[in-house]
Parts: sequence; C-alpha cells; structure tokens
Amino acid sequence: MKCPFCHTQDDRVLDTRVQKDGSIRRRRECLSCKARFTTAETLVVNYPMIVKKDGRREAFLREKILKGLQAACQKRAVSHDQLESIVDRIGGWALNRGESEISSKLIGRKVMAELKVLDDVAYVRFSSVYRQFKDVQEFVDSLEDRDLADFVEDQQSPQLSLKPFLQVQN
Repeated sequence: MKCPFCHTQDDRVLDTRVQKDGSIRRRRECLSCKARFTTAETLVVNYPMIVKKDGRREAFLREKILKGLQAACQKRAVSHDQLESIVDRIGGWALNRGESEISSKLIGRKVMAELKVLDDVAYVRFSSVYRQFKDVQEFVDSLEDRDLADFVEDQQSPQLSLKPFLQVQN
C-alpha cells in the first residue's frame, strides 16, 4: 500500500475490522513518515450480463433489482433488510449459475419467486407489471404459478393461497 502522505510502499497494519457490508477496514501506519491512514477493501464481483428481450445486454445491477422490489413492497410490512436479503440471494443465484449471460426473463422469474414467498401482495404487484397479460383470466392463472417453486430454496410460507379468492365469475 502506498502512503498517501510520503508515497512510500512500506507500512504496517495496526488494526483490521470486518464491516457489516462485508468490506474490510484496515488502520495502517507508514514506516517511513509514521503517518496513519485507513484503507477499505471490498470484493469485486463479476456478475453475468443480463440479456434483455430485445437482445441488448446490460450489466447486472443489484440497485435495479432492489428498486423494483421496493416498488412492489411499498406500504407493505416488509423491511429493507428483507429486501436486501432477497437481492443477496438473487445475486448469489446468478453467480452460482456459472454463466456469462442470463436472460432478464429468468431474473424476473427469480424475483417473482422470492416475492411470492415473502408477500403475496408484493408478488401480485410485481408480476402484474413484469408480465404482460392479455386478459384477467391469464393474470388469475399466473397467481398460482407452480413453476416458480423451482426458483426458491425454502418454501416455508405462512401465507394463504390467493387463487380461491380471485375466481372470475362468467
């Protein structure tokens, strides 16, 4: 590490602390000028690229997923920590796939699966915006999407099913 004061390369670490966000802070002392300074180390993660519907590719952005989750969970009893935890799981899931690219459709299904376990209202909000339904019946049918179970590790949800309450009368 180069001293910010005298620019020599010799220093010693006085203290190391792991922060809540996973970064590491180190208190250092320059061996040449005896000045003390703090450095922060963070892990740089290379997420896969996201392939959009129109074929464009864009970077995986945790902030974008968090923003979508926050919109879906607005005025719901869902904490910011719960949303951060979902974003962490989705990020880990994307990394563990070992692919250089993932379709936005797959990411959207993972988000819906996580929301379905967390909060049914947030799930309905997100899926109604994310999916483009042709009619009400298609929307109602999507509420009990069994394929989403493949995207969630823990299915311990205390919530009731929505389908019986949303039957459309002809």
